[in-house]
Amino acid sequence: MWALSSSKVDRSRKLSKSGPLVGTKILEIAGVGPGPFCAMMLADMGATVLRVEREGAPPAIPPIDPVKNLLHRGRQTISLNLKDPEAVETVLSLVEHADVVLEGYRPGVMERLGLGPDICLERNPKIVFARMTGWGQDGPLAHRAGHDINYFAISGSLYMTGRKDEVPNPNLNMVADMGGGGMLMALGIVSALLEAEKSGQGQIVDASMTEGTALLATMIHGYRAMDRWTDDRGANLLDSGAPFYDVYETSDGQYMAVGSIEPKFYAELMKGLEIDRDNFPAQHDKSAWPEMKKTIAGIIAGRTRKEWEAVFDELDACVTPVLTPDEAAVYPHAKARKIFDKVADVMQPMPAPRFSRTPSKISGPPPSADTPLDQIMSEWCDR
Repeated sequence: MWALSSSKVDRSRKLSKSGPLVGTKILEIAGVGPGPFCAMMLADMGATVLRVEREGAPPAIPPIDPVKNLLHRGRQTISLNLKDPEAVETVLSLVEHADVVLEGYRPGVMERLGLGPDICLERNPKIVFARMTGWGQDGPLAHRAGHDINYFAISGSLYMTGRKDEVPNPNLNMVADMGGGGMLMALGIVSALLEAEKSGQGQIVDASMTEGTALLATMIHGYRAMDRWTDDRGANLLDSGAPFYDVYETSDGQYMAVGSIEPKFYAELMKGLEIDRDNFPAQHDKSAWPEMKKTIAGIIAGRTRKEWEAVFDELDACVTPVLTPDEAAVYPHAKARKIFDKVADVMQPMPAPRFSRTPSKISGPPPSADTPLDQIMSEWCDR
């Protein structure tokens, strides 16, 4: 017998799946941030994802509209009291029919709940047990709390971001949480699934946001080894040091992004700005970069963003407007590619990347209520 849930339920929720992961079953033990983002991407690619919420967990502050909690899109949910042995047995019954368990608790929590990897692999030797943490499953910081900014900081990558003579600049939570965490965890899961198909054996995927964030900076570490990058923030090619790789304000308080690195694009930039190169320092004369930047900033500040868009629409200079989220959703290229679209009347990014034979899609909005447990057990366990 399985545990009963007292949560609100929805028997009408049906998800039509499409994508390369159709047929893959993922059991997501509810967490926040990178874990749900990873599960969302896998659901977008066709996996059947069941999110297990902890019954009685305190509500979010401020309250969250579940239908607009986009990281939960494309899956069903159930709520269980994981301190109840009957509920734990229900989860283990689901594990027997799953391909992946995905969790984001601190090390040791799943073991204390009776849902650790040893137990799950005993019940299903082919299971991929994916663990998302900030610091990894071991090491001096393994049991400490943290957030994106902390993992970003300890990885050495936060120190490298920001402008000259300013403090390091946190970049939303897209680096450690989503890039170094959720995306790399998804890669780890798919890699482990491929290996399990060959060996018939599952394994643990230990995804650390700190390690993932360090990995994202591999190219910069190579540049440092070649003495092509210094630790002087805001003085390098890609960190706002170069006058041809930066953001500039226009006369109407908006912005243009300039990324004219290669010589042919730099030549187009000079053409668009009407700068006489014979009377301007060489592109890679670092000693002249500060003055070059002042000149370019003054020129761009003399026209509106729309005027500069018109200029650079005619030139292949790697110069683009800096769009707001609302502008990005209706930008001509975004509309042509359907980078954003509405699901349940909420504008949101569409799945990426794209597949030629097995296209991904958002199979449904985030659930507003649990799916009945008897329905889940029937669908997952053929009961």
